[in-house]
Amino acid sequence: MRVRRAWCVARGRGRDSGMSTAEYAVGTVAACGFAAVLYKIVTSGAVSAEMQQLIERALSVRI
Repeated sequence: MRVRRAWCVARGRGRDSGMSTAEYAVGTVAACGFAAVLYKIVTSGAVSAEMQQLIERALSVRI
């Protein structure tokens, strides 16, 4: 056991060398939830109208 621990420490790995499967699952669920909320905000009527006005103003600028 000591040899393995020494080998892990020497290679830069401690006891917590990365995320576990459960942490990946929680991170994935959180990212999906954030994406869903952001999608709802961006596709809402007010934001959609503002983005359309912004694009129209940008395209109508004369140089």
